[in-house]
Amino acid sequence: MQDTFIKAYPKLLQPSVAVTGLWLAHGDEPLLSQWLIDALRPHWHAQNYAIKRIELISVKSWQEVLSELGSQSLFDDASALIVTGNQKPDKTVIAELERFAVDAQTGAHSHSLLWLTPKQDKRAQSSKWFAPFAQYGHIIDCNLYNEQQRQQLLQIQAQQFGLRLSQEAWQLLMSHTEHHLLSAYQTLWRLSYLFAPQLVVNNDANKVDHTSEKSTANVALDVQDLQAALVSDAQFSVFDLSDAMLAGNSTQVVKIIFQLKATDEPTTLVLWAISKDMRQIIQLMDGQDPQALGIWRSKQGLYQQACRRQSKAHTTAWPALLYRCDQAIKGLIRQPAWELLLQAALELSGQRLFESPK
Repeated sequence: MQDTFIKAYPKLLQPSVAVTGLWLAHGDEPLLSQWLIDALRPHWHAQNYAIKRIELISVKSWQEVLSELGSQSLFDDASALIVTGNQKPDKTVIAELERFAVDAQTGAHSHSLLWLTPKQDKRAQSSKWFAPFAQYGHIIDCNLYNEQQRQQLLQIQAQQFGLRLSQEAWQLLMSHTEHHLLSAYQTLWRLSYLFAPQLVVNNDANKVDHTSEKSTANVALDVQDLQAALVSDAQFSVFDLSDAMLAGNSTQVVKIIFQLKATDEPTTLVLWAISKDMRQIIQLMDGQDPQALGIWRSKQGLYQQACRRQSKAHTTAWPALLYRCDQAIKGLIRQPAWELLLQAALELSGQRLFESPK
């Protein structure tokens, strides 16, 4: 079955979706691939899937994929494999993938394979390797072909964030972000923290559980609300803090932290931004693929730069530091929360206030 992302995505947000078998998503918009994973993940979790990632370094990497699909964990009902890379399977692997897909349809197993590839042209789609996915699986075209599709997807995301924009506000948003999908999405994200923070906190905590009932009381925004928010957006935000930390600009980090404190930015939001970047740096230093972690291509250089400033010895102390920040925010320890948040932010930027105990 073949479908476009704009048609497939709303269906995946429904409470019950069959995820067994072959899935292929092709396109040159990495944000859509990440949204697809985010939409499938709650269904994998609900069905007790073990979620793993494999990058195709060469054609031989497909053997690792097949081996993983053939194994069965004692603690998980099935595996969900997220495969990245553009290495096409050979004849033997194609036959195995076809067998895998047929067995999935007959109920012989419950495994799921999602392969994320760049955009495939018509010639590629007529190739033999494409056939098992087209005939027995699900193919999703992760490309946007017009402005209407872009706004439709952003409207879905706005609803997930608890927002409802007027038509004039949408026009201003698209103009302000120059019709760029990622920029518009990031702006909606920031708006959600301004106008619907409780919904955002709940969604972050639950990782947007699509199987749960959602509130329909979205916050309505008109063009005046959006204009005021875009003006206030000229001040620092946690996104600016992230960029400064990753770039190793400790002076800017201190400046931003002080301004966030002065403007009463929620400490939980600041801790979320720091902990997210710390976790991703640790995962990158463990050899994980940045694209598989959902890191935008425009920021991958910053993350790699941040990794080069760190060592395993320093990053092993980060979870304990984040835990102390959380305790301070909850009032469980006497040390001021902003003091610990500044220490953590500077740690990430490469500036250590205190040496880790040996």
